[in-house]
Amino acid sequence: MSMPKPTEAHEKLARLAGKWRGIETIHPSPFDPAGGEAEGRVDNRLSLDGWVVVQDYEQERGGTVTFRGHGVFSFDPGRAVHVMTWWDSFGGVASEYTGGWQGDVLRLDAKTPQGPARASFDLSKAGEYGFKMEVSPDGNQWFTFMEGRYRKVD
Repeated sequence: MSMPKPTEAHEKLARLAGKWRGIETIHPSPFDPAGGEAEGRVDNRLSLDGWVVVQDYEQERGGTVTFRGHGVFSFDPGRAVHVMTWWDSFGGVASEYTGGWQGDVLRLDAKTPQGPARASFDLSKAGEYGFKMEVSPDGNQWFTFMEGRYRKVD
């Protein structure tokens, strides 16, 4: 019996694979009134024979890891959407982000307990990517919560 192979939609997620490091800007918000700069470390690896990308993330500020996250990126052919399921050190339940590629940008939206959120991964430049997390109180007016630029280190 031959095993099914990942589709082109699954394979596109492989662009995220690798170890990435970068500087992040956290904008002032109710979650972090002062805002500031942080170092982000992202380890994305292919898993399950290329069907998913598993992400482990750490954010460091002032020499201390202040936030951790774990995500699984996949493609749901039934809904024809890319999916990222996300857990983090804030606790609580997992968040499901869904969306797709707009050119070289993977844009994923979620309804979280704190309100609507949008994550964008810009892979338009070789060897680096940009990330932006936006939040909204109502789904109409959006604010940048955090953004970073990462370079591939492995």
